[in-house]
Amino acid sequence: MPIVLAASVENARILLDLFIMLAAAKLMAEVFERLKQPAVVGEILAGVLIGPSLLGWVAPSAIINILAEIGVIFLLFNVGLETKPQAIFQVGKRAVMVGVLGVLLPFVAGYFIAVAWGASFVESMFIGAALVATSVGITARVLGGMGLLDAPTARIILGAAVIDDILGLIILSLVSGVSQGGISYAGLAKTAAAAIVFTAFVGLVGSRVINRLAPFIQRLRLGRPFFTLGLILCLGLSVASIYVGVAAIIGAFLAGMAMAEATEENHKMHRMTTGVTEFLVPFFLVNIGMQLNLSVFSDSSVIIFAVLLTLIAVVTKFIGCGLGAFGMQKREMAQIGIGMVPRGEVGIVVAQIGLGLGVIGPTFFASVLFMAVATTLIAPPFIKVLFARGNDDPMKPEIEIDISDEFSRIG
Repeated sequence: MPIVLAASVENARILLDLFIMLAAAKLMAEVFERLKQPAVVGEILAGVLIGPSLLGWVAPSAIINILAEIGVIFLLFNVGLETKPQAIFQVGKRAVMVGVLGVLLPFVAGYFIAVAWGASFVESMFIGAALVATSVGITARVLGGMGLLDAPTARIILGAAVIDDILGLIILSLVSGVSQGGISYAGLAKTAAAAIVFTAFVGLVGSRVINRLAPFIQRLRLGRPFFTLGLILCLGLSVASIYVGVAAIIGAFLAGMAMAEATEENHKMHRMTTGVTEFLVPFFLVNIGMQLNLSVFSDSSVIIFAVLLTLIAVVTKFIGCGLGAFGMQKREMAQIGIGMVPRGEVGIVVAQIGLGLGVIGPTFFASVLFMAVATTLIAPPFIKVLFARGNDDPMKPEIEIDISDEFSRIG
């Protein structure tokens, strides 16, 4: 009986945590929508408010982390459902340039700013690796809310995020190897090749296989067979992605793309998954906010470095990814640059790996954590403004916009 009672109390505590997280997220989302700001910012700030930093009502836990991971997986699956493979392939070369420049510039800048601040070689490498990351889930959430996931610049961002994840994986493997005293170049090449082949195969073949199987799927006696298949494919490719070495969200995104061309069924599946996504995604966003511990910033030097690192993270991604889109209109270059800025949970994971290996100190860990959360909060308002300008009446004459003028207005 005591064991049953203890289990019931533990279950009640978990349910209470989820209740507080969901209620706080939706309340803050409503407040920010009324202020004409992205709801995603309010949901992340809800995590800071109810987390260990302030009220201490909810603390990160294994269950919350799993739920948050499932939330972002379904978010990217939904994004994939709105992204046909052909649309990504049309911007493939541009996406590669955006992804490559958006990795190199932040990594180099992060490394040298850490060295200048007195970090060791390995610490500097980890800080550079954390700046490489891009949390495409944040940008996708904002653009999805604006109905702009099919915009050319949105497709470039999504394609570049896949490239970014593969390159980030290679850099993280390289840095982890250095921290442990050796690098297996054969293993590194094998991991990189497996990630590229897996992504290319699913992206190229997945939709064709689904289209061929569509008549058979429709004859199944299961309730909502396409929806069931979509869920299985989403989770299956997410697991496969992890084993290959890339983030689970890449597999979820590819699963959505594979189902995207089954037009009639796609609309039905999108409607059904939207409810699941709206329930789960707030846990992902609130969890990001809860990771930030404000108490470590009692030292002014930590604050200065954290702010400086955040500025470097924003500027290098914006410039690097913007330059990767060179040849497009300036406004479109700005849209791509700012869309790749959020680091979110990916930057946090890199910092946690460094801390777990004992090669990054608490000061630098706190600064990277601050950068990951801050870039995730900074980007959405700029994304909303820049893309809103790009969504004006198409009959209006095109006006060339200077990026510096654009940001002076936003500021």
